[in-house]
Amino acid sequence: MSFLHVYHEADGEQPILSTHEGERIAAELAAHGVRFDRCEPHPELVPDADQKSVLTAYAEEIERLKREGGFVVADVIGLRPDHPDKASLRQEFLDEHRYSEDEMHVFVRGGCLFYLHLNQRVYVIGCAAGDLISVPADTPHWFDMGPEPNFTAIRLFAASEAQAARMTGSDIASRFPRYEAFSGEQAA
Repeated sequence: MSFLHVYHEADGEQPILSTHEGERIAAELAAHGVRFDRCEPHPELVPDADQKSVLTAYAEEIERLKREGGFVVADVIGLRPDHPDKASLRQEFLDEHRYSEDEMHVFVRGGCLFYLHLNQRVYVIGCAAGDLISVPADTPHWFDMGPEPNFTAIRLFAASEAQAARMTGSDIASRFPRYEAFSGEQAA
């Protein structure tokens, strides 16, 4: 299930807004240039579909998103709970960082959390299968796939290849609830 919790950047305990309503999530994020939308999942894909199968199944949507957003390349990322490096891979994205290019994620299976740090607020977005979220260039954010990651997502980039994250050096991510705090709201 998709959700949005908005916190003041100085208070990671009490949200100032919480909603599960897709239209409200989209409107709140659109005010900051972030797109949140739905892209219907393809039920014919098996849970462990390879990159080629995922890209083929979503080819029309990918081409449409490339045209709409100026994206150049698409790839597939995902992890399963049995991945031997899941803890270190999770840790890589838990600190606030930025990318110099726009990026978009389309969730094919499972879900994750995106945290966007915008205008003295932290937006925690629970993304589930079928959700689409953009992260504009230079937006401070972090990502939490949880201790037992179980997701697949298509990533689209405006550059010809994925850019290296630029860490902000802020400790803000450590002051906000992790994936586990939202486990009751996450898609199975």
